[in-house]
Amino acid sequence: MVRLTRRTLLAASGAALAAPALAQPRWPARPIQMIVPWGAGGGTDATARIVGSLLERDLGQPVNVVNRTGGSGVVGHSAIATAAPDGYTIGMITVEIAMMHWQGLTELKPTSYTPLALMNEDPPGVTVNQSAPWADIKALADAIKASRPGQFKASGTGQGGIWHLALVGWLQAMGLRGDHVRWVPSNGAAPAMQDLAAGGIELVTCSIPEARAMIDANRARPLAIMAAQRNPVFGSVPTLNETLGINYTSGAWRGIAGPPNLPAGVRDTLVAALDKAYKSAEFQDFMRARGFGTVWGGPQDFAAFMDRANTGMGEAMRAAGLARG
Repeated sequence: MVRLTRRTLLAASGAALAAPALAQPRWPARPIQMIVPWGAGGGTDATARIVGSLLERDLGQPVNVVNRTGGSGVVGHSAIATAAPDGYTIGMITVEIAMMHWQGLTELKPTSYTPLALMNEDPPGVTVNQSAPWADIKALADAIKASRPGQFKASGTGQGGIWHLALVGWLQAMGLRGDHVRWVPSNGAAPAMQDLAAGGIELVTCSIPEARAMIDANRARPLAIMAAQRNPVFGSVPTLNETLGINYTSGAWRGIAGPPNLPAGVRDTLVAALDKAYKSAEFQDFMRARGFGTVWGGPQDFAAFMDRANTGMGEAMRAAGLARG
């Protein structure tokens, strides 16, 4: 007969309580994947990579940035939303998530994610090939007005994306139809700038920081920025209002999110690490040096920001004839 003492019973119960804890290692216990819905070399990719490197240092696990392009942003955004809710797949979602469903491209919306942090917002610019004949934005605007519909071609992102909408808004502000310049869809700003440098299109309406590599290589030339004021890093680039008297502004934003139903502990760990990354000198210096705008919003603020963006983009896309239904 085995006699169970009080000490034996307490030890046994303690071991039983400890077992589940041993079965659940501290998060993160393995590498994290950060999905980028746009091509390598663009502004979203660059921002994701600096954030990933800072998260890696803080969390103690590799953060692998993976570009999942296609479908005008649908492929990558879908991969983030449908990932296992364990924190090992997160991603950088962009303004297009408040736009694509209005076009009928996807059922994904801002509410299809666990929002973690808003980290960046940038206005679009107008960039042409270095050898283009237009000396300034007024010369380009006059040439576009004098052209036949579809003669000029532009790019910067997918069909109906934020840089496409920026072009539509600018054309409408000049009294032209939104489709007067033909849009050539691309998987982000980097491939669009390559097409511009190769002479396949006449202009790109991505942010000036995204065009910087081609500008610095003397293969492209920025003519204007669609913002209320100049970007200090590109101080010689005027606003549309300065040069054309058109008070039209627009912008793209980027933030980190995960799939729905992320565990609260994982979410809170990620948010704390993202906050630390955002406040770091490395992140701020990286963004400032490239002319990228910085803005912080935690989970609740990011969710509210996306809700407003979703409403505003729906109204803008309906007005531009880009929305379905």
